[in-house]
Amino acid sequence: MAQAAPRERIEMRVDADVKHLAERASAAQGFSSLTDFITSLIRDNAPLILQNETSIQLTNAQFDNFIAACEDTERQPSERLVAAAKRLDAEGF
Repeated sequence: MAQAAPRERIEMRVDADVKHLAERASAAQGFSSLTDFITSLIRDNAPLILQNETSIQLTNAQFDNFIAACEDTERQPSERLVAAAKRLDAEGF
């Protein structure tokens, strides 16, 4: 039988109104504890948030414009774009 992963602690401080709202929502959803409710919110929402932050969605026209810009050998990057690329390189991206 596999061992459960060690449990970690998250500490939060919220005002009384936020805590009361969370407790009411937790009870309304049938959770046995506020911890279970917050854990569920994280598990349900974090993957979508991360996916949205790590992907770019383009229309076909936007993609075509991007490809055209990439294939344009006459076009030179602006100084600002070159500086941004250098910063990313320096930061290890």
